[in-house]
Amino acid sequence: MPAVPPRVRLLLISLLGGVLVLAGLVYLLNRPSDQDEPAAVSTPAGTPTAGPPAAVIKAPPLHVGFDYQLGGPYPPPAGVRIVTRDRTAPAIKGLYNVCYINAFQTQPGEEDDWDPDLLLKDGSGKTIIDEDWNEPLLDLRTAAKRERIAAKVNGWIDDCAANGYQAVEPDNYDSYTRSQNLLSANQAKDLLTLLATHAHSRNLAIGQKNAADLAVDRKAVGLDFAVAEECGEYGECAAYADAFGNNVLVIEYTDAGLRKACDAFGNKLSIVRRDLDVTTSGDPKYVRRTC
Repeated sequence: MPAVPPRVRLLLISLLGGVLVLAGLVYLLNRPSDQDEPAAVSTPAGTPTAGPPAAVIKAPPLHVGFDYQLGGPYPPPAGVRIVTRDRTAPAIKGLYNVCYINAFQTQPGEEDDWDPDLLLKDGSGKTIIDEDWNEPLLDLRTAAKRERIAAKVNGWIDDCAANGYQAVEPDNYDSYTRSQNLLSANQAKDLLTLLATHAHSRNLAIGQKNAADLAVDRKAVGLDFAVAEECGEYGECAAYADAFGNNVLVIEYTDAGLRKACDAFGNKLSIVRRDLDVTTSGDPKYVRRTC
């Protein structure tokens, strides 16, 4: 290729520079303004990215008609908006349904459904029984056992969710008081915390059943409402009402207990009087009264 004369080479370089300057001016004139560009969002390290909104856990409505149907399902009386039924019974469409599960003791005759080492035994190897209801206590004394118990009970919680319930009621939170001092309140709270976490993951509210002394710990455990048997009879309704902001379902088993509960909290809490065996409406022993 013949050499380019110096004068021509200088002209070409000048022309190329002009083209580059012109291109730069065109870009600046047509560049989008800052207002046209989306703002950059910085996310601190470790902050979870936005996802779908978390489900809202719905606690029971306050101070409404309530029925307790553990002895078997039947059509609820007029005005009832909350009904509690055993986990084996169907929920009622259009009502707030609470699913009963026996979480700290076994149902009578169902101890064989549990691993033998999960039944609480005394020093002689005899299973400790809740004599009032003939229910063997579960052994909550180690984290490993609590995890195994929770795994089984959480399966029932899954069934409650699948069957249309809005909440669960794990019974016998106070089993430690019947354990011959082998169980502690902290062990009970640890197990119920596991159950509460799982219930919330299934969009279910979870209630504290009895154990008035532990009501002050409801937030740490993760509880949404209370279910109190005979709090009128024993003067404990205030402990639950204070801790749970009046979101308390009260069951009394005597006329005197109903009268005491209604006199003190009839305009605040959901209160029902049932027969002790919570029989169905067609049974001769059936009792249901309200304030």
